[in-house]
Amino acid sequence: MRTSLVGLMSATALLAGAASANAQDTIKIGLVMTLSGQFADAGIQMENGIKTYMKQFGDTVAGRKIEIIRKDSGGMAPDVAKRLTQELVVRDKVDIIAGFVLTPNALAAGDVSAEAKKFMVVMNAATSIVTTKSPYMARTSVTLPQVAETFGKWAATKAGVKKTYSMVTDYGPGHDFEAGFVRAFKEAGGEVIGSVRFPVANPDFSAFIQRAKDINPESIMIFVPGGAQPAALGKALAERGVDPNKTKILGSGETTAEQALKSMGDASLGIITAWHYDYTDKNPKNVEFVKVFNEIAKRNPDFFSIGGYDGMHLIYETLKKTGGKTDGDSLIAAAKGMKWDSPRGPMSIDPDTRDVVQTIYIRKVEKVGGEPINVVIDKVENVKDPVKARMPK
Repeated sequence: MRTSLVGLMSATALLAGAASANAQDTIKIGLVMTLSGQFADAGIQMENGIKTYMKQFGDTVAGRKIEIIRKDSGGMAPDVAKRLTQELVVRDKVDIIAGFVLTPNALAAGDVSAEAKKFMVVMNAATSIVTTKSPYMARTSVTLPQVAETFGKWAATKAGVKKTYSMVTDYGPGHDFEAGFVRAFKEAGGEVIGSVRFPVANPDFSAFIQRAKDINPESIMIFVPGGAQPAALGKALAERGVDPNKTKILGSGETTAEQALKSMGDASLGIITAWHYDYTDKNPKNVEFVKVFNEIAKRNPDFFSIGGYDGMHLIYETLKKTGGKTDGDSLIAAAKGMKWDSPRGPMSIDPDTRDVVQTIYIRKVEKVGGEPINVVIDKVENVKDPVKARMPK
């Protein structure tokens, strides 16, 4: 009986040792996503981008297995996002924090990243200040001023737009986009003749569009968050008879996302946007990305998808550089200055700001093969976030 007990204890010790070794061999990535509610589609598209990267490049890095732990914030809920991030760090013992569709959620989680010294990869949230919340944070999506200032200058200098009416969603990203566009537009000689801000949750755009139409502006500058709202805005533009060929519609990439174009149909023709990614890009890396993404998701990727995809690329490459070390100091040091060729084109992480540097594409909706498509008409390369570029060093 004593021999059996000794044997059982030895076996238990061996199993515990194996479990400990397996735990050490596993790298846990905690994703804080919006997988339900108004912004669920955005979170699902981001997650599909993550799955696409892992299908292409496997689930093992630097000899260690990658484990994904998902949490759903249910929408724009900073308190919930912070609590979920704390749970991931304290209870689930994750090594890396990632995801974050929405700015308020990313800002709240940034406090946890800073305190816990955890590497945090923001895969969407696009307000400029996000990466200032934690020295362990890097972003692989876009900053709205990066797009907006590039676009404002382009509109005034290359498109010949002299006057515009501003319409944006009333929260951080909308404020960022408006401020960036207006700043660059005015500096280049443009004039803003009026403005309005939409509520964040489920706005009825019709009255706002009518107000702008009554002024009969030369152009309307628009920002709404990605997800369900761009299609609703496009529908309101069409219903109110705003013709993009008579009144230039200038928007961020969300304005003419694939679903919005399907909703608007021919009413979208002529809308001009600035953005960092479109699934129709024919470069070989993007063609392969779209192919694999379609196999997984049975639909086309969008900018949420590419943010998730490149976020995983940054995580994988930093882990390779550190030889599998997961402490925040090692990973953020590895991330600074990293460069790669993404399906969206050349991109890098600014070593000073830990923010994305990339090409901004100017697109116009045209009919191609019988369908409205974003067609690139110009581009500006190596664009940094202009807000942080102006900050004192």
